This record gives sequence, C-alpha cells and structure tokens, in this order.
Amino acid sequence: MKFDNSEDIVQLTPQWQGERFPNGRPKVPEDVLRRMRKITLEEAWGPLWNRGYAFQFEGDLKIVHPDNIMVGRAVTAVLVPKRPDLHETLLNYGHEQEGRKGFFNQWVIDSLVEDDVAVIDMFDKVHLGTYVGGNLSTAISTRTKRGGAVIWGGIRDNQQVAEIENINIYYRGSDPTAIADVTMVGMNVPTRIGRAICLPGDVVLGTPSGVIFIPPHLAELTVAQAEKSQVRDIFGFVRLKEGAYSTAQIDAAWNSALWNDFAAWFRSDPSAKEYQHLTWEKELEDAARLDDGGDHRHDVRL
Repeated sequence: MKFDNSEDIVQLTPQWQGERFPNGRPKVPEDVLRRMRKITLEEAWGPLWNRGYAFQFEGDLKIVHPDNIMVGRAVTAVLVPKRPDLHETLLNYGHEQEGRKGFFNQWVIDSLVEDDVAVIDMFDKVHLGTYVGGNLSTAISTRTKRGGAVIWGGIRDNQQVAEIENINIYYRGSDPTAIADVTMVGMNVPTRIGRAICLPGDVVLGTPSGVIFIPPHLAELTVAQAEKSQVRDIFGFVRLKEGAYSTAQIDAAWNSALWNDFAAWFRSDPSAKEYQHLTWEKELEDAARLDDGGDHRHDVRL
C-alpha cells in the first residue's frame, strides 16, 4: 500500500473534471471557496440531500471558535487502535520508503497547503487520542491560512489552540495526554466522521451547527443554489415589507409577472450586485409553464 496515492485518489473521485493537486486531490476553485463562506449549513445541505447524499453532515462536535465559519478542501486520514506488527510495518514504510518524518499525525499536517482542512477519523478516541495540540495547530494555521481540522477524536492544549484565530478546529473532546497507541492505515482515503463520510478534496463547510462535506463536483452547484435562495429572500423581504405580495405568493412557485418584478429589481438594486454572476434560465422556463395565459418565456429578462 501507499499513503496519499494519486492513482487511488483519482479513481475515488471520477466525477470531478476540474483541476487537481499533484497528488490527484480535486482542487475546487478559490472563488467557489470564497462564495461558500457566505452560505448557511442548511443552504448547503439541501442540494446534497435532494441528490441522495444523505450522510454528509455531523453536528456532534465541539468547536474551538463557535462563531467562526470554516471552509476548505479536505485532506483525510483514518487511524485505528495500535496493533504492533501493523504499526511497525506502516510507520517504517512511511519513514523508509516515502521519506516521511515524525509520527502519523505529523505526516498529514506536513502535507497541508493553503485552504486545506485536515479531516481525521480517530475512532472517537480522546484519552491518548489528542491528534493536535498547540504546536501542530500552529502548523495548521501557518500552512492553511484559513483552514483547520475536523477530528473524530481529541485535542490538547485548548487554551493555546483557542488563541489561533485564523483557523477552526472541530473535535470530540479534550485531554492532557499526548497521542499514543494509534496507527494510520490510510491518507487521503474515504473517511468517516460520525454519521458522515468525507472524501479527499471535498469542500468542508464548518458552521456553529457542525460540519458538512460537499463533494467537489457538486460544490459550485451547491453554492449557486444557495446564492439564488439568498437573493430571492432579499427581494422577498423587500416586497413583503412594501405589502406588494402576500407570504403565500412569495413562498409559492413564482409566475412570470413576479419574475418580471424580480428581474427589474435584480438588475438595478445595489443589494443584488454581488449576485450578478447568477443565471436564471431554468427558473424562467418553469415560470412560463405555470402561466395560464400563454407562453410568457420571452417576457422575462435578467
């Protein structure tokens, strides 16, 4: 076996057609990550759930910075309880064949780059299961800039870690002991975090409610649908305050007349400026089909 094997990573993520890192990990564009930081967990959850991705969220985690949003590309690892023969074989292989330094957790952190999030399944081990402390969290901060870690296990040095403000860490518990009696059996492989599954290159969205892992091939679609929901809500709040429509009209499928009103507002209102990259062809076609008075699809222009 090999740790962080590019052929395996590409094989695991065939639906991603974009740029990849040298190790084959999907590289979702920075612009998508930037936009992802502005959406809510529920907005990200909906498009995934509707496409059959029912096991992408885990909320049973503690958070170092509960008010901060974390977004990044997943670097995954799986650890198991120590079995001496397996432990020595894999540790020696990493050192001698792949030139890695230190212990298993250092291998993962040494591989991180900007906007990465380490996603670690350590079988919910906290005592003698502290994957990071002050030093390694500082290394995560230096390497990822805005990333962090999701650890199905423990951390230590919480007071030091809490002082590192540019990253976030989600974890199961704290303990003063150091990491021990664990063996890494996979790096950048499918990883389970509680009820959720994460693959290398998934976009990790960490919120006050927990974390959600967004497959890279669905990342741009997810953020675009969230942005559409946001800008429609902005328009709806404005018109409801004005008394132009009832809540039933705003919450129901919009007809072409309502879409025409939205189109004029969308083109001119300053609060819609940051959403101008969005397109609405499918929505307009759906509205035309709802109209009783003929085909209005040419009436609406955005």
